[in-house]
Amino acid sequence: MSTQTLAPTVKSRQPKRIAGFFVTLIVIHTLALFAFLPYGFTWWGVASLLVGNFIFGSIGINLAYHRLLTHRAVEVPKWLERVLILCGVCSLEGSPLWWVLNHRIHHQYSDDPGDPHSPKDHFFWGHMQWIYTAAPDRNRLSTFEKYVPDLLADPFLRWLHRGQKWVLVYLAHALLIGAIGFGVGFLVADTDAEAIRIGVQVFLWGVVVRTVYVWHITWFVNSASHRWGYRNYNTPDHSTNNWWVALLTNGEGWHNNHHAAPRTCSQGHKWWEIDLTFTFVRALEVVGLARNVVPVKVASYRQNPAGTGQENPKTSASTDSPVVLTPEGSEQLAGG
Repeated sequence: MSTQTLAPTVKSRQPKRIAGFFVTLIVIHTLALFAFLPYGFTWWGVASLLVGNFIFGSIGINLAYHRLLTHRAVEVPKWLERVLILCGVCSLEGSPLWWVLNHRIHHQYSDDPGDPHSPKDHFFWGHMQWIYTAAPDRNRLSTFEKYVPDLLADPFLRWLHRGQKWVLVYLAHALLIGAIGFGVGFLVADTDAEAIRIGVQVFLWGVVVRTVYVWHITWFVNSASHRWGYRNYNTPDHSTNNWWVALLTNGEGWHNNHHAAPRTCSQGHKWWEIDLTFTFVRALEVVGLARNVVPVKVASYRQNPAGTGQENPKTSASTDSPVVLTPEGSEQLAGG
C-alpha cells in the first residue's frame, strides 16, 4: 500500500511569521499583565480562572477538540457536541478543522520530521513558535481532505472555519462576559467607579487571563510532556507522563499514555493518574449524554517498559500510515 508523506515544516533561522497570529499573541499576553496590577487583581478572579479553565479548556479543548473530534473517543448528541465545540472555539486556539488537522499530523510524525510542534530540538518551537510560523503545506485543501475528511463533512465545522468565523465567536463571547461583568458591577457596587472596576476585572480574569492560561497549559502538553516525565509505554516518540501538566490541564498531561493508545478516552491509566476531563465524560455517560466511550486498550508491543529494546513500532507496516477517521467514524489509513 503506497502512502503520501507530508513534507516536513521547514524551520529556518528567520521563519516567516503569520502576522495576525503573532500580533494577537502579543496583545492578549500584554492585556493579561494588567490583571496583576492593583486595579485589576482580585482573588475571586483567580477562582474564576479555574472555573473558566474547566469550561473552556477541559471541556472545550480536551474533550471537544481533542478526544471527541480528533480521536472519536466518545460520542455525544449533535447539539451537545456543538456546544462543547463552541467552548473550545472560545479558547482562541484556532478553528476545530485546523486544530484537529495539526494534532492528527502530530500523531503520524510525533517527534520526527513533519511533526508540527515537536520540542525535540527547540523547546520554544514546540511550545508556541510553531503557531505563528507559516506552514503552507498544512493550509492546502488537499491536506485537509487527507487528514480531516470526517470533519469536512460537517457543515457547522466548515462554517466556523470559512472566513475565520471562529474568531467572531470568540469576540462575541468576550463581549458577552464583559457585558455581564459590567452589569453585575453596576448592580452590586456603591459607586460608578467601583462598578467599572468590577467590570474590568471580570473581563480581564474571565476572558484575557483565562485565554492565556488555557493557551499555555495546552502548549505544555506539546512541549513539556515531550521533554520531562515518566513513561508507562514503549512508544516510538518522546512523549511522557508529566504530573504537573496533568494537574494544570485536568488530565491531558498523561501524554505517554495517550500516545500509546490515542483513541482511548481516559488518559489516566494508573490509579493515581487523575483525569478530571474523563470524569466529566463519565458523568455525561451516567445521565445518558455520552456513549461508545473507548476503553483503555494498549497494543501489546507497547506494554513493555520504555527502553527495553523492543522493535520500534514505526517500522511496522501496520503503523506506517497516518490513521484518520472516515465520515462514518471508522479508522482507515490515509493515502492508501
